[in-house]
Amino acid sequence: MDTREAHRAVPPWPRLRVEDWGDTRETLHMWVQIVGKIRLAHAPLLNHWWQVTLYPSPRGLTTSAVPYGGEVFDVEFDFVDHCLRLRSSDGGLRTVRLEAMTVADFAARVHRALEELGLPTTIQDHPNEVEPAIPFSEDHRHHTYDPHAAHLFWRQLLQADRVMGAFRARFVGKASPVHFFWGAMDLACTRFSGRRAPRHQGGAPNCGDWVMVEGYSHELSSCGFWPGGGEEGAFYSYAYPEPAGFSASRVTPSDAFYSRQHGQFLLPYEAVRTAGDPDAALTGFLQSTYEAAAEGAGWDRASLETDPGRWAPAGGR
Repeated sequence: MDTREAHRAVPPWPRLRVEDWGDTRETLHMWVQIVGKIRLAHAPLLNHWWQVTLYPSPRGLTTSAVPYGGEVFDVEFDFVDHCLRLRSSDGGLRTVRLEAMTVADFAARVHRALEELGLPTTIQDHPNEVEPAIPFSEDHRHHTYDPHAAHLFWRQLLQADRVMGAFRARFVGKASPVHFFWGAMDLACTRFSGRRAPRHQGGAPNCGDWVMVEGYSHELSSCGFWPGGGEEGAFYSYAYPEPAGFSASRVTPSDAFYSRQHGQFLLPYEAVRTAGDPDAALTGFLQSTYEAAAEGAGWDRASLETDPGRWAPAGGR
């Protein structure tokens, strides 16, 4: 079976139980933090840390183009051929095989590849938003890599990215891209009302409070997918600051619920995967939770929302 045939054999919304890939997920979390911090070291600051994220790609997760002096480079996790690919605009290319190895070994190989490309980079040598925060160079605890699980996770991200991207197109106000935050290892998309928000109190483990102050400087409604919650991961939606009555709002589909532990609405991934129309189920969750946030906080919805098909010719393109 060739690569494309193997790809087609995976259902569009694949099943991946959280308990079946915990060790790989924890190792991969540290690997993506290393790559994310490499982008952080070179990309100029954008509001709410948008410059640090990764993006789903046709092969895995990519940094997109990162500036380095007069050149640019990118780093991509390829979850089809299972390699990390580093490319520079001067034609340089290095690859690191994705296989079972310690975080310390992965970090060393990546930094060696950067140096060979003439892109030496210094990063903070410990992860954020996790406890304990073992320095990458000393992390021999995390060393598992199941290529099949990594491939399925990427396929989950592709589906979430696709539907969330269509949902994002309904909004003309300030909105983030659909992007992957390596701190909490989640795919997110955030809409903003245009008003400033109360100062965030921080509190994320091994992450300065000033990081959250920047991230939550303006009133928002955020949604996303996290692979670590529930049976097979979960979609989420929350508001900051949370308006009165938000948690009691009626949202769809019926499997969605408000988690007081997490302070957000959750929808189990498996509820979407097994729905008769997964796209419609997820879109309903994204739209109804956004409306709960926007209505509760008094957003100017008429000015912020639009029809993504407004320029579609009647007879097609």
